[in-house]
Order: sequence, then C-alpha cells, then structure tokens
Amino acid sequence: MRAAELFEQRRPSSEVARAVGMHPESVRRWKRLWEQGGAQALRRRPATGRPPKLDDAQAGAGTDCAGAGHPDARVRGGSADAGTGRRGG
Repeated sequence: MRAAELFEQRRPSSEVARAVGMHPESVRRWKRLWEQGGAQALRRRPATGRPPKLDDAQAGAGTDCAGAGHPDARVRGGSADAGTGRRGG
C-alpha cells in the first residue's frame, strides 16, 4: 500500500494525501491506524452491519419499473397517468 510506504519514509500526512488522492483527514486517520498496527491495520476489512435480505441471484432478478406508472392505479380503476390531465371548468 502506497500510503504505508510513505508513512515509513516519515512523509507528512498532507504529502501522503496528495500522493494517494485522498482527503488529508482520511490520511491522518490511516496514519493513526498505521502507528498502532502497521500496514496490516490498513488492510480492507469485511463490511459490518445487517446482512442483505436478498442473495445475488434474487437481487439480479429485479425489474426496472421506471416509467411504467404505478401498478396499483389500473387495479383500483384508475389509469397509470391519472391526475396529469387538465381540469375542466
């Protein structure tokens, strides 16, 4: 990792940020991690949080409904573009 190499060379965080194209505050956070655990502390870790409800196959099976109108409109006796017409007077 380029940032770890630059930290080992005692380069300033601002210089490291420019070299790797990141915000200086992110680099300062990386440097604190590096000082505590070396380059290993900077390695990517698995994402935390709630696991997905859909597996990859289920997520890929979704359909794109953009522009189709609301599906309930026709079931309820209206049209998909109800409310878009001019009101008479």
